[in-house]
Amino acid sequence: MRLTRTPRPPCRRHRRRRTLLLAELVVLALLTSGASAHAETVVLALAGSVEEVLNNIRNWLMGILAGLATVFLTIGGVRRVFGSGDPGEQEKAKEAFKAAGIGYVLAALAPLVVEVLKGIVGA
Repeated sequence: MRLTRTPRPPCRRHRRRRTLLLAELVVLALLTSGASAHAETVVLALAGSVEEVLNNIRNWLMGILAGLATVFLTIGGVRRVFGSGDPGEQEKAKEAFKAAGIGYVLAALAPLVVEVLKGIVGA
């Protein structure tokens, strides 16, 4: 009777090493096989006037402020619901609601700030 040795499955460490080695080889192949790129100057943002720049600033400012206010409103709502009567959590929820309100007011006032900037700059 002949004894045959059954192959053992590779352990996790060897499988992990093989996977990492394969990933490194793929990344190396992708980095070295790419065609050389020509550097081209591409202008992505071109403003025609100062007024256009200030309008873009206003739009970004309003978007960021409204987004942050919405995040604080959501946090306040979650704290209010999951606070389950804890006075500390309820107070934190009120503070988050106040912060959301301030954020929405600032977002609404952003056009006024840009108009003041236009007056200062002379656009």
